[in-house]
Amino acid sequence: MRYQELSYWLSTVAEPLTPRPGLAGDTDADVVIVGAGYTGLWTAYYLAVADPALRIVVLEKEIAGYGASGRNGGWCSALFPTALPALARRHGRDRPLAMQRAMRETVREVGRVVAAEGIDCDWRAGGTVVLARSEVQLGRARAAVAEAREYGLADADLVLLDAAEAAARCHAEGVRGGTYTPHCAAVHPAKLVRGLARAVERRGIRIFERTPVTALRPGAAVTPAGVVRAPVVVRATEGFTPALPGLRRAVAPVYSLMVATEPLSAATWAEIGLAERETFSDYRHVIIYGQRTADGRLAFGGRGAPYHYGSRVRPGYDREPRVFAALRRVLGELFPVLGPEVPVSHSWGGPLGVARDWAASVGLDRSTGLAWAGGYVGDGVGTSNLAGRTLADLIRGAESDLTTLPWVNHRSPRWEPEPLRWLAVNAGLKVMLSADTTESRTGRPARRATTLSHLLGH
Repeated sequence: MRYQELSYWLSTVAEPLTPRPGLAGDTDADVVIVGAGYTGLWTAYYLAVADPALRIVVLEKEIAGYGASGRNGGWCSALFPTALPALARRHGRDRPLAMQRAMRETVREVGRVVAAEGIDCDWRAGGTVVLARSEVQLGRARAAVAEAREYGLADADLVLLDAAEAAARCHAEGVRGGTYTPHCAAVHPAKLVRGLARAVERRGIRIFERTPVTALRPGAAVTPAGVVRAPVVVRATEGFTPALPGLRRAVAPVYSLMVATEPLSAATWAEIGLAERETFSDYRHVIIYGQRTADGRLAFGGRGAPYHYGSRVRPGYDREPRVFAALRRVLGELFPVLGPEVPVSHSWGGPLGVARDWAASVGLDRSTGLAWAGGYVGDGVGTSNLAGRTLADLIRGAESDLTTLPWVNHRSPRWEPEPLRWLAVNAGLKVMLSADTTESRTGRPARRATTLSHLLGH
């Protein structure tokens, strides 16, 4: 396999992506971590920082950054997948603000570690602008700011923009306003995960690549090459979780796809904006997301790919020509300066993990020693760092502000069995796509999308 072909990001790291040696027989550890993406590596990093004597092993089926960590949109944001009202209903009104404070601090913490470890990942803390390109979308922008105020967030956290203010940051076609938050950094995600892998190795942590885990059980991670025995076993497998025995219904692997343009000229960027490398989106129902890369491209992605029966994850699902064509079309609609044929150089995709209640979680079952984190719904670049810090405290038995956050030890219900799961997920996608089409045509909110909001963590 040519790992460089998995994404634009992995094709532009300054290393050959040669797999590290795999496991070669049974071994013992204090902690074994399954998955060398952000969650697994951040957990290893903070455990090693807190207790350098710990024997930590990381097992990875392919290479570090093979999954979403090497393919995502590059937003290190304070976004948390569970909406504030849903957190308040489950945990009380003070808990959403504690979660938001932790997520804001997480963005700063990732930037701190990037600088301290010398990880060159094109870090730029330019914030996020979410555009409103219709009156319906502008209504959602106003509602988002009103909700933020209700839960204690100030203008410094999220501010409503008028048309001129929004266009000054991102000059997309038809902008009528939007919102802006400073709590986000654009990042080259593959450089971040590969640099993080080197940072944990410098601290004595062993990473075994091309070592698939076939079973997890209390006290052990089982592979074809041997068993790693450890009192704590951490599952950090996100969208690949359903392949593990007994976990097929734990999360639904939903695909998100991306394209990247050729490097754009200075004149083109003068018309597009994003001068501070703000990440950007808009208030449609089917999520889109983008950033201006350090080498002058637009990296742009969105949902729209189907969920595959039985929670299957296969390399062929990374590429959906219909979705790539739609992304190019939307990019051209946003920025007509790109011309009728948007100059795309790379296209890729991959699965992310969605829990049944749309709630990310982190936890440790002390009776079995089994720990987990995930269900980020695409907001994992920042959230995985918070997960890693929280797991490090839980595993060491350290009480902290992190271990009392509302997502700790949350148990999401299992997804429905097939074919109900396939029907529900894909029907929901179709409803959201049709809602955007209806709103564009009529200029009125689509009620059908509102009826699904409780399934999306709202």
